Amino acid sequence: ALYCGATVSLHRRFDPAAALDAMVNEKPNIFLSVPATLEAIIKQPGWAEADISHLRSVTTGSSIVPKPLIEAFHSRGVPIVQVYGCTETAPVSVYLRREESMRKSGSTGKAGLHCELKIIDEDGKEVGPNEPGEILVRGENNFFEYWGNAEATAEALRDGWFYTGDIGYADEEGFVVVNDRKKDMINSGSENIYPAELEAVIHEMDDIVEGTVVGRPDDKWGEVPVAVLVLEEGVTLTTEDFLARFNNVLARYKHPKDVYFVDQLPRNAMGKILKFEVRDMVAKGL
Repeated sequence: ALYCGATVSLHRRFDPAAALDAMVNEKPNIFLSVPATLEAIIKQPGWAEADISHLRSVTTGSSIVPKPLIEAFHSRGVPIVQVYGCTETAPVSVYLRREESMRKSGSTGKAGLHCELKIIDEDGKEVGPNEPGEILVRGENNFFEYWGNAEATAEALRDGWFYTGDIGYADEEGFVVVNDRKKDMINSGSENIYPAELEAVIHEMDDIVEGTVVGRPDDKWGEVPVAVLVLEEGVTLTTEDFLARFNNVLARYKHPKDVYFVDQLPRNAMGKILKFEVRDMVAKGL
C-alpha cells in the first residue's frame, strides 16, 4: 500500500460495527482482514444492506478460510483473495490473484513471483497433483535463522527450502490448497485425519458460532478426533444430534467421536485458534 501510494485507514482496535461502517462509508478498494474478524463483520445486522460494490477485493489468510465466508462475499460480487505465508517467509509466499478468485474459490493460489514452492511426502519426494504433503518454500524472502537456535534452524531450513510444517496439495494447474498444520493432523488407527476437513462441515452449521477439531488420546486408536464448539445463544444441541450430522458427509473413520461445548475458544492476536490450548483443555476434560 505504501509503495503504491494508497490511503490506509487504521483503527485503534477491532470493532465489527465500526469496521462495517468504514467499509461502507470510507469506500476502500481493498479490505484486508483475517477470517475471524470477517466472520464478525458479516454477522452484523447491517451486513445484508451494506453497499460494498466499491470493493475490488477482500484479502484474507493466516488460518483456514471457511467456505461460507468466501461465499458471503462472492455472492455480493466481491472476490476473496486468499494469501498464504508465515513469519519465516516475510510473510506472503503464495497468493490467489483477483482474476482467479471466483474460479479457484478455496485455493490460496500459486507461489509468488519471488518464491518457489513444492510439496513433498514423508520420504522427501515431490508429490503429484492433488496429493497432500508438506509445503516447502524457497526464495530470497525466507528468514536466515532462528536466533540462537541452530538446531531448529537446521531442521526448518534445508538446501535453501523452508519446511513450513503445513500440509496441502496443488491441483493440475498448480493452485495450492492448504489442508492443515502437520502437527495438528490426527493419526487414528494409522489413518490420517485433517481437522480442517471436519471443521469445514462445522462451518456450514448455522447454530454454531465457531468450532474446532483436535485429537484426543485413545487406548485403541492412538487418538481420535473430537470437536469443541461454541453454540449460538439460546441453542441446545446434544452430542448424539451433533455427531449424526456427519453421516453420509465424511467417511466414518473421520467422524468426531465426541464433542465439548464451551463459552469461547482461545485465540491469538491474529484471530487464530490456539489448538495446543484446546488440546490441553480436552486432555483435562475441560
